[in-house]
Amino acid sequence: MQRIVKNPGARSHGILALAITLLVGLACPATSIAAEAASAKTFAIVRIPEADAPKIDGHLDEAVWQRAAVVSDLAQFQQNIGEPTERSEFYVMYDKDMLYIGARLFESEPDKVEAKVLRSGERLNNEDKIAIILDTFNDKRNGYRFEVNVNGVRDDALYLDTTQTQWEWDGIYFADSARDEKGWTSEMAIPFKTLSFDPASGTWGINFGRLISRKNERDGWVHRNRAQNPSSSGEMTGLLGADQGLGLDVVPSVSLRRDREFVAGTTEDSVEPSLDMYYKVTSGLNAALTFNTDFSATEVDDRQVNLSQFSLFFPEKRGFFLRDSDIFEFGRLKGGDISFSINPTFSRAALENGRPFFSRSIGLSATGAPVDLLAGTKVSGRIGGFNVGALAIRQDQTDTVDAQNLFVGRLVANVLSESSLGLIATKGNPRSNLDNSVVGTDFRYVNNRLPGNRSLEGELWYEKSDTEGLAGDDAAYGARLRSPNNTGWRGGLGFKELEANFNPAMGFVNRKGVRNYTAEAGYTKRFPTGITQGFYSGVDFEQYTRTADDSLQSRLVTYRLMDFYGRKNDQFKARIYQNEEVLRTPFLISHGVLVPVGDYKFNEYELELESTGSRELSGKVNYRVGDFYSGERWRATGKVLWKANPHFWFTGNYEYNDVTLPQGEFIVRLASVRTDIMFNAQWSWTTLAQYDNVSDSISAHSRLHWVPKAGQDFYLVFNHNLLDENEDGSFRSIHADATAKLNYTFRF
Repeated sequence: MQRIVKNPGARSHGILALAITLLVGLACPATSIAAEAASAKTFAIVRIPEADAPKIDGHLDEAVWQRAAVVSDLAQFQQNIGEPTERSEFYVMYDKDMLYIGARLFESEPDKVEAKVLRSGERLNNEDKIAIILDTFNDKRNGYRFEVNVNGVRDDALYLDTTQTQWEWDGIYFADSARDEKGWTSEMAIPFKTLSFDPASGTWGINFGRLISRKNERDGWVHRNRAQNPSSSGEMTGLLGADQGLGLDVVPSVSLRRDREFVAGTTEDSVEPSLDMYYKVTSGLNAALTFNTDFSATEVDDRQVNLSQFSLFFPEKRGFFLRDSDIFEFGRLKGGDISFSINPTFSRAALENGRPFFSRSIGLSATGAPVDLLAGTKVSGRIGGFNVGALAIRQDQTDTVDAQNLFVGRLVANVLSESSLGLIATKGNPRSNLDNSVVGTDFRYVNNRLPGNRSLEGELWYEKSDTEGLAGDDAAYGARLRSPNNTGWRGGLGFKELEANFNPAMGFVNRKGVRNYTAEAGYTKRFPTGITQGFYSGVDFEQYTRTADDSLQSRLVTYRLMDFYGRKNDQFKARIYQNEEVLRTPFLISHGVLVPVGDYKFNEYELELESTGSRELSGKVNYRVGDFYSGERWRATGKVLWKANPHFWFTGNYEYNDVTLPQGEFIVRLASVRTDIMFNAQWSWTTLAQYDNVSDSISAHSRLHWVPKAGQDFYLVFNHNLLDENEDGSFRSIHADATAKLNYTFRF
């Protein structure tokens, strides 16, 4: 049945009222909730002569480590709160050039230490590892995270807005680990040239963490709300005389490339030199220059299935744009969730919708094809209580767009104890010849110091675009308040409006001319013993109405009946989705299948089971079935991960959608296979093959990566694309390319 909704808002008032009621008091927990360690902790760091610097080989066998400051009073913050089951000792010292951190990780069962990751750059989620958090300005807002596992593999991230992390960031530091009969040991050397800090201040925020994978136990020096981030760090005093040198990194690279177009029968060879330069204008302010920027070795995107009317979101992966990317974040319009369980209702694209600046809009055409960047400069960092950023890019012309000058500027003032007030401005249109600019302001509130170790965060923001040929209705604004607690009650409320002509040409928008309302409320219960670590249950609500007449565009209510988490982080989830979509124009959902105008209400039911990735063989299965518009759909997804040993991994993913509508039936398939071969911690070979029957294409991406030491990389990359033009299973080659790339970082 199809009908037009005249007053959709009235039916949502009850759900919103319930969400508001549940949100009140989330920041004031019951007194029965156990208090977590959050008291102030501090130590004085020890300086050593440069001649006594330890060799970074994972062995704490140099006598100089006996002079280091020692931190050993860690406590559990996941799964339980209290004393750790295994003892940990961290040693900290520095010389003029490096911060040195050593760790002795005692183990009652050394043979059960998890150490399956051997590839540089791989996430260490299910590994025994240590983590170091550095808040170099001690402002409780931003910082760095450095990790290393038992194999000496490094992983690192930037903290954004206190709690979010940017794992694509790649800093230069050195680390190694070693096993022995007591457990394992690890060493890190972090160059001061890698960090931004105020040399006049000898006090940094610092924290230490350890994951014991087989027990799913997380131990930390300081923690709050079962989490570690810059807001909950301790302090390290006495760090004076650290030298950043000239603060100059020069990174030349050269790419040798061969492209072959099979249809045209052409082959083209090219040599592409490029140069990146990074300079510390001051100890906290960084400048970067790039010439003939080359992204040929960047990892390819994972394919996604889209059965909605709105575009998907693909994250930034290019290193030049990721460096100091936290400076340019606006209004916390960023995907990701720090809660105990990821929110299934608010998609990544919905959370990102309205961003005034998204670096992926630069250097890529509307079809995703690379566009040359002739030159660029970036200044970013911290001056006193301000974060500043400016980016200017000269983008080359394409067949349809002239060469463009692109600019974005950002200024953020730190206010209150953890909050900020900012401005942003962009100028330029990377995918059109029409002039475009955006200005905006945002206030971000963070308070991680509420009673009972609770947290409260919120944001208020406003933007206005100016696009040639568009007049009026060009603003966007929003507000959100959340209490993202990892134990007990949590919840949030949000609103954003994007007017019909709002057009951030250097940002990200996947739907506009809408008002978006969100609400979430739920409860997390944790168990100190037994096979179950805890569970979450709650309700999420999202609604879009049109700004023109406030009529309903879409509504989704998700009943998260149970999200169970096992002791080793195995997961079981059961959910009900109540959907409503009001189409004003027909929607081409598949080739030859058009969903007509109308009001569609449909429910879907979902079960999901996932085994922890710490096992040799793990996987995930998801089954979703129910009505879909005026018909039916059932979807099954599966993933298998086989970690045969640290030298070979196999990953397979498959998604199957079977849709039956009165207008037609169709099936959507998406499959990928990936192999990772790790010869050692320096050499790895990754191959990813992907297929979907929407594009009827297969793509293969193979990348050999050699990292002789941090800051030095060699890549050998092969791409091959095949197309089934006749849809009869006879694939033929369309395009192939091979690239050899070498880059080397010179530090002065």
